[in-house]
Amino acid sequence: MLSTRTTPTRDVVSLDGLWRFALDTTAGPEPWTSRIPATLEAPVPASYNDLFVDPAIRDHVGVVWYQREVRVPRGWAGERVVLRFGSVTHAAQVYVDDTLVAEHVGGYTPFEADLTDVVAAGQEFRLTVAVDNRLTNITIPPGSVDTLPDGRLKQSYFHDFYNYAGIARSVKLASTPRAHVSDITVVTGIDGTSGTVDYTVEAAGTDGHDVRLRVLDEDGVTVATAEGETGSIRIDDVRLWQPGAAYLYDLVVELTRDGELVDSYTLPFGVRTVEVRGTQFLINGEPFYFTGFGKHEDTPVRGKGHDDAYLVHDFQLLDWTGANSFRTSHYPYAEEVLDFADRHGIVVVDETAAVGLNLGVQGGLTGIPPTPTFAEENFGGETKNVHAQHLRELIARDKNHPSVVMWSIANEPASNEEGARGYFEPLVDLARDLDPTRPLTYAAVMFANPTNDTIADLFDVLSINRYYGWYVFTGDLATAESVLEQELRGWVQRFGKPIMMSEYGADTQPGLHSVWDMPWTEEYQTDLLAAYHRVFDRIPEFVGEHIWNFADFMTGPGIHRVDGNKKGVFTRDRKPKGAAFSLRGRWRGLEGRKPGSAHAGDPAATDAAATEGTAS
Repeated sequence: MLSTRTTPTRDVVSLDGLWRFALDTTAGPEPWTSRIPATLEAPVPASYNDLFVDPAIRDHVGVVWYQREVRVPRGWAGERVVLRFGSVTHAAQVYVDDTLVAEHVGGYTPFEADLTDVVAAGQEFRLTVAVDNRLTNITIPPGSVDTLPDGRLKQSYFHDFYNYAGIARSVKLASTPRAHVSDITVVTGIDGTSGTVDYTVEAAGTDGHDVRLRVLDEDGVTVATAEGETGSIRIDDVRLWQPGAAYLYDLVVELTRDGELVDSYTLPFGVRTVEVRGTQFLINGEPFYFTGFGKHEDTPVRGKGHDDAYLVHDFQLLDWTGANSFRTSHYPYAEEVLDFADRHGIVVVDETAAVGLNLGVQGGLTGIPPTPTFAEENFGGETKNVHAQHLRELIARDKNHPSVVMWSIANEPASNEEGARGYFEPLVDLARDLDPTRPLTYAAVMFANPTNDTIADLFDVLSINRYYGWYVFTGDLATAESVLEQELRGWVQRFGKPIMMSEYGADTQPGLHSVWDMPWTEEYQTDLLAAYHRVFDRIPEFVGEHIWNFADFMTGPGIHRVDGNKKGVFTRDRKPKGAAFSLRGRWRGLEGRKPGSAHAGDPAATDAAATEGTAS
């Protein structure tokens, strides 16, 4: 799916701003048929949960309503009119006046409605959106809804981040010609000093139109041309897109008829290759070592609402620490995030919203014996089809981003349970069919180990989540370090694949200090990370480290969470904890070094870098 852009033949109007807002309990019957009372207003984009002081809104389970008036620009007569939502969490019904124009399930991927035959240029219409935050066993992510004795609905879910809801990303009204470019796919390669671009252009609303293409460099100079819906373009003396050194070309795709321009769309792209070879992860044929974080779209007040100010500041902090990458845990992030990563050379592991496919975790937290995760009545039935559709939408949206180097199919699924392989093998096959160019991974939960995991052989990179020294061997870092190394070597020995740590860390209360190994102190977080790093540096097959988490984030209520998850290296408002400085020393010390080079097996070098970072 192409993102919405202004071009010589296309216009875009932002619908962000304040919308009328109401719960389904106060909106009245069929609220799309009339004006919702303007008692409450909610900003778009933003989650609605933290905006208001009324707990009935924050704790609401079910549908809420957004509404505003929209005027179609008078110059759009004869054009195709499209309404696009960046995301609605977790399901949406969209009405134009009294007409249902779109329905979508899935809170983290975009969807569109073609309004061409519903609205008119120069006229105003009433736009109403029903937003449903409920999670069930056939949603991604999953959950369950129970009815309490007093009739209230209670939402339960199986992931450790707050179930923020609302219209969290931008809403846009756009025009295109009736005959238009509907999709573009580019696959890049390297041939000596030249770059190759294999392309496919799809058009809609047309028969008999021609396609012509131009590649522009960053100075706007045409460096290559082509014609036809499919083909290959060669760029001589190519500038590669590289981690930390982004370079983007523009692919200008023009639809013509009898030599006259009908539609034009410009797609930024980077020339780079990604490959897993043996136990190495290669970008442009060179070994790449991931340093960075799992992140969340989570900020005070806005919840999961996209915010450009936080976008810029977060990337500044990534650069300050020396991080070169992050994982979009545990859902696709806003398109603006990936565009920014493209422009600034940050590498992205792009993850689906399949978090919580593990009833064993719920059992561990509640003490209730879990039922089989992949039983038909749990996630073994329709859930797999929903997961597949989410995977299709993710890859369709993000396939052309050079920053995206790997797809993560799921976070912490029950890969050790019976039924896991039957669930995941078709999804792996689907992902490889949709995009054969990028490696695949998933993040393994602590219950899955090298001896009982049933799906690791299907994937290209082993991503491991481990919390030795925190949930297990709490306060005993010596044992944690020994057990961690033993297990990681077990994964390598059994599967012979590159391995990375996709989550590791410890909850940390900023300002809490101790001279002993005291959990929750800033020193303990720093020491735990250092213990893990010593292990990583002793394993030649190791290709990366993503700490959990970049910043503290909000969670659901629970006695083991006080004001959210505190595993962030930064606080929720982006203040550094002590570990941030030691990480800066380590990661900047690794810059320019390949896996297995001078840092490997040299704890003294790592400790020296950490000391230098702390001093700074």
